[in-house]
Amino acid sequence: MIAFLAYGLIAVVQKAIFEKIQRWSVGLEVSTLLFFYIIHTIGTFALYKSPIINGGYTFIEWNTEIMLRAAIVNLTILAIARSYLIKLIPAKEDTLIIKGDNKLDILKIKKAELICVSNAQNYVEIFYTQSNTLHSKLLRTSLKNLKADFNFLLQVHRSHLINPSHFKSWKDSNTIYLTEIELPVSKTFNKELLSA
Repeated sequence: MIAFLAYGLIAVVQKAIFEKIQRWSVGLEVSTLLFFYIIHTIGTFALYKSPIINGGYTFIEWNTEIMLRAAIVNLTILAIARSYLIKLIPAKEDTLIIKGDNKLDILKIKKAELICVSNAQNYVEIFYTQSNTLHSKLLRTSLKNLKADFNFLLQVHRSHLINPSHFKSWKDSNTIYLTEIELPVSKTFNKELLSA
């Protein structure tokens, strides 16, 4: 029971750390396992010294005689279980929900499918691929709103935002090729694109 409670606590801490830094490393994994060991040791020692068991070992004796021996087995099993469980968690797909001003103006696509967004007066035209086919959709919103909502989009012209992952090559100093699309590049945004 104490092991489950300790693991529940480290799971909450681990989630908070991951959400803050958006990555996980071997060092953080080892720290998590050590944190589990410390909490588990303190919890089991408290139970051992409680009136229920009323054990005679001191904390140092308890730690060296019982917990360190058990830790070799427990931490090995925990490390194997954690590495296996991570493989079972499905990878989160980056799904974009692009909303316009009207309630029915909505487009849900994967981030990798979005090619570019072009200004169309009071609308924007969103170009994307699905099943290797180019599609487009008009939504009543502005480039400025989309740039604020999706900071990965790169402005290449006052009328165009692109998903940098779809950049293929330069046609000339004023034009670029994207996936199935050719767009102009203004001098104002030329340096930004070159540095991306």
